[in-house]
Amino acid sequence: MKTWDQGQILITGGAGFIGSAILWELNRRGFNHILICDTLGRDERFRNLIPLHFADIFSPQDLLASIANNDTKLADIGCIFHLGACANTAETDADFLIQNNYEFSKKLAEWAVSKNIRFVYASSAATYGNGIFGMSDEEKELPTLRSLNMYGYSKHLFDLYAHRRGLLPYIYGMKYFNIFGPNEYHKGPMMSFIPRGIQQLAEKGALHLFKSYRPDCVHGEQTRDFLYVKDAAKISLFLAELPQDINHPNGGIYNIGSGVASRWLDLAQAISHAMGLSPRMEFIDMPETLKACYQYHTQANIQKLRKIGYIQEITPLEEAVRDYVQNYLLPSKKYLGEEVSIRFLS
Repeated sequence: MKTWDQGQILITGGAGFIGSAILWELNRRGFNHILICDTLGRDERFRNLIPLHFADIFSPQDLLASIANNDTKLADIGCIFHLGACANTAETDADFLIQNNYEFSKKLAEWAVSKNIRFVYASSAATYGNGIFGMSDEEKELPTLRSLNMYGYSKHLFDLYAHRRGLLPYIYGMKYFNIFGPNEYHKGPMMSFIPRGIQQLAEKGALHLFKSYRPDCVHGEQTRDFLYVKDAAKISLFLAELPQDINHPNGGIYNIGSGVASRWLDLAQAISHAMGLSPRMEFIDMPETLKACYQYHTQANIQKLRKIGYIQEITPLEEAVRDYVQNYLLPSKKYLGEEVSIRFLS
């Protein structure tokens, strides 16, 4: 098994939110021998790449063709961070999600394992559904999970495929929880609440939170495991760095979250404090299309991640929100890479 930093590093979805954050973290550590696979489309995700450094960029179709043709440009890849997928949790085109999130992942993972390339991929906490069966990242729990939307199911299908094929011991799946931070600006309605909340405060003087429709949950007491994208990038690289013995593999699926269930009220207060304002919230009706698939509670159990050696402190919510708001969103948005000078290894 190659180590993650032998040869080039491939990031699928490298222009996206978490993918570009991983690219930023790699740049910070002195690496720029990086290949980006992505479709830039008509949104502004290309802006995530402007301050960052990489060797080449190509489309998913070109990547699959290069794999099929045994292209020499892929010969020295030592690690793949597979973040490329449709991340729209409201997407209802099941065939589109199967092709983009499931079939593409199957082909890429099988190729990576056959070439002894480290493969670190994005799953999602959406695979846990309403959490009635818990949010355990133990492999034995996979068959019990019931996703609430097609996005979560498309991610779960690949987890199950990797489990059935016996790939999981040799690859690393990351069940990202609620990630927020710089470089999410192109995501529109799928952005975290923080940039939208700042706009609400500027335009209406209050943060708008969804009402609760469960009698056991007060408005604003719904909880989420919020994780800063800088922490998500560090954890992703940690999994890539893990020593891997082919006879004693340590791959598998890992929850990537803070391990803390924060209330939406906590997030609203953190946003207000970061702006130097007193918190003011208004509770609004939840769209009908969201009510049936709304998660009232998420919390990552990160004991498995800690057990394999990730000992770094997770940035507390208040501190992470303050960094995001004050250093990236105000007075105007900045991108990862614009705030630091980057040094490269020769």
